[in-house]
Amino acid sequence: MNSRQRRGVILLLLSVLCAFGAFAGVLSVISDVNSKVGPEVDAYRLKSNVAPYKALTADQFEKVSMPERWLSDNAVTDIDEVDGKIAVTQLRKGSLMQSDMMVQSPELRPGEQEIAIMIDAATGVAGKIRPNDRVNIYATFEGERDGEASQSKVIVSNAKVLDVGELTPLEPSRDDRNQASEAVPITFALNTIDTQRVAYAESFAQHVRLALIAPGSDGTIRPGDRTYTLDKDK
Repeated sequence: MNSRQRRGVILLLLSVLCAFGAFAGVLSVISDVNSKVGPEVDAYRLKSNVAPYKALTADQFEKVSMPERWLSDNAVTDIDEVDGKIAVTQLRKGSLMQSDMMVQSPELRPGEQEIAIMIDAATGVAGKIRPNDRVNIYATFEGERDGEASQSKVIVSNAKVLDVGELTPLEPSRDDRNQASEAVPITFALNTIDTQRVAYAESFAQHVRLALIAPGSDGTIRPGDRTYTLDKDK
């Protein structure tokens, strides 16, 4: 073997060693990335916007794979988790679904009925009432005869809210400039007699308002405290 052949063999060996070194370097980088990123899991991203309190279905989401360590602890990784749930707020297209963005859809119990009424957005809702909340329903009535004092009555106590609709503009009548300009449809789960009370109040009361009950509190009103007139404070 002459000197030129020896140099060729040496260069070939060096090329092979360099190739092995580069391959080892790539493996090292891949290993380092995997150690930092970790295993991937399935997550679910919204295909389009979802309005508050609307039912969630699997076809509203697309599955994406992401490193587990990049997801929050409450990220939805099983699409079955959205079954029977509703959105608690406006959900934006492209958002990754999380468990605190949805709640179980409320259901009626035996003997309950659904009834929806329009509530003044400014004085009765103020954006704080959500499905599954409990509220007391108040109505104010004019005196039945001339000279009789107006009354405020608790129509229903501990009413269960099923659904809160979208803000709806109202056209005030010419005869009532104090009529609300915006209202929200609120759906309740009530027994038969309470459903009748709410229907009566919506038809004949001057105003119907809601009072939100703190979670865990008993909002039941005693019979003697269900009616109020101004002369009680005298």
